[in-house]
Amino acid sequence: MPLREDAIVSDNSSTETQAVLSPLQGTIVMTRASVGDTVAAGAELIIIESMKMEHVVKAPAGGVVAEILVAAGEQVAKGQSLVTLGEAAADLAISEESDDSIDLDHIRPDLAEVLDRHNIGLDAARPDSVAKVHSRGQRTARENVADLVDEGSFTEYAPLVVAAQRRRRELQELIERTPADGLVGGLGHINGDLFDEAQSRCAVLSYDYMVLAGTQGQQNHRKKDRLFEIAEQLELPVVFFTEGGGGRPGDTDGLGIAGLDCFAFAYWGRLSGLVPLIGINSGFCFAGNAAILAVCDVIIATKDSYIGMAGPAMIEGGGLGVYEPTQIGPIEVQSANGTVDLVADDEAHAVALAKQYLSYFQGPVDDWECADQRILRHVVPENRLRGYEMREAVDAIADTDSVLEIRKGWAPGMITSFARIEGRPIGIIANDNHHLSGAIDADAADKSSRFMQLCDGFDIPILFLCDTPGFMVGPESEEAGMVRHAGRLFVTAGSLSVPFFTIVTRKGYGLGAQAMAGGGFKMGVFTVSWPTGEFGGMGLEGFVKLGYKRELDEAEAEGGPEAAAKLYDELVDRMYEHGKALSAASHFEIDEVIDPATSRDWVLAALKASPPVPARRGKKRPMIDTF
Repeated sequence: MPLREDAIVSDNSSTETQAVLSPLQGTIVMTRASVGDTVAAGAELIIIESMKMEHVVKAPAGGVVAEILVAAGEQVAKGQSLVTLGEAAADLAISEESDDSIDLDHIRPDLAEVLDRHNIGLDAARPDSVAKVHSRGQRTARENVADLVDEGSFTEYAPLVVAAQRRRRELQELIERTPADGLVGGLGHINGDLFDEAQSRCAVLSYDYMVLAGTQGQQNHRKKDRLFEIAEQLELPVVFFTEGGGGRPGDTDGLGIAGLDCFAFAYWGRLSGLVPLIGINSGFCFAGNAAILAVCDVIIATKDSYIGMAGPAMIEGGGLGVYEPTQIGPIEVQSANGTVDLVADDEAHAVALAKQYLSYFQGPVDDWECADQRILRHVVPENRLRGYEMREAVDAIADTDSVLEIRKGWAPGMITSFARIEGRPIGIIANDNHHLSGAIDADAADKSSRFMQLCDGFDIPILFLCDTPGFMVGPESEEAGMVRHAGRLFVTAGSLSVPFFTIVTRKGYGLGAQAMAGGGFKMGVFTVSWPTGEFGGMGLEGFVKLGYKRELDEAEAEGGPEAAAKLYDELVDRMYEHGKALSAASHFEIDEVIDPATSRDWVLAALKASPPVPARRGKKRPMIDTF
């Protein structure tokens, strides 16, 4: 039992004797001295038990034990005399020095037991399992966590729990084979070299594939519950490594039937919109693990990932056929359909991407560089029908090496990227003229509207780079539900509270162009155009074909196809002259026609003119769409 060290000296002590009084009510356990003993200051005299705790009464000064007034088993009151001490004879030397030194390197048995238990869960104690992971070109859960968080910052929660299988396995086997019940989780810091302590806070979780294939057990569900609640309470970003096979059927220690009353998925979903949620996957990720991944704001997956809402066993059990795990949700499928946002070469690359992604939500940085802005004057060709690389404009406007494009493999007509301008985080939404000439199809509408939610939910301003002939039309487009998908852009833009701005690089036609300006050219902080901009209710060529059909037919009837073609070119040129950027600016449909080299200046002026983001607690938006 812990020993409390106390002594009370009687106020009535004389020069010859002094009484040592009881510091509390209790029962005498033993006496540690005898009458006539010469004791030094600090020597143990009496041990008293009170409320299951032992308390040591020590000599307040050196002397000779004159009288012991109590015996073992006797109950005493606070202030009762226990011992009297007399002065020592002159010829008796009393050492006033007590040896209270502590060996700081000594490990007591109780601590040794705890340390041994912790060591069992470390990678070093499982060399064979680690070797298997490494042979697949992967890293262990603890290696990934160590790479992600700042050195020395990770505090792990519940590493001593084991799988809930005590009814079918010996405890020692569970300790050795199911450390942490297959889930490493805790609190730490990320990007602490760039941001302060408050900005770099995070929670990190990782399924451990070396424990029962990373499956979700009863205890690791409870661990998730605990960490999700802490993340909600402290508003911590969460990074989750999700590799694993889904729910675990082998746990035996619970009282339930199906385990569908667990809280983890509800708690996890509740975090959406409150804090950034980052999912990282390498290898197989099926069923419950995939459901965790699905909630994340961004999904980063390595090239060897296979992600599905069911693994082979569940698919076969449902009578849907027999498949190899590698046939289910390979990266080629999940990147092209928009499930995976960022494809990584390996786990080290995935961790680097996660750090970069999280940094945009952590705040501005001090160090930045940018390209010579005059390069922007040459991005768009003088030939208005010639394609060009919109990403060159994105990269040049943004700080050097600051652009992170999201969902590049899906909806190629729309570019969605995080970037920085003078160190300030910004979201960029841009049309890619290499796909459908920049027309906005159903997937592009979903991609950009969801990205707007993500930016707005975490107070990141948005820059639109518009070059679109409008929304995609036609029977095939309507089969994809284009009407409703197009509407998402307007309702999402109408709910934005972050500053947003539009630069028209070339085409700005119809409703699609309005969507690329947050609903209209006067909705954002500014809408400006490069000199190459051209505007109209619809594409110039289509407008001429529809609006001047009678004249074109007459020209063809009178002079043949050559005459009709000549009239068509003349009308298009006339419409272009009418709708070019300078004309639009003269009618004040846009705010200005700018030198492309000043694009960054315009964005910076708007950012600096915008009010600072107020500190807030809780959600700004109820959630971020998962798709």
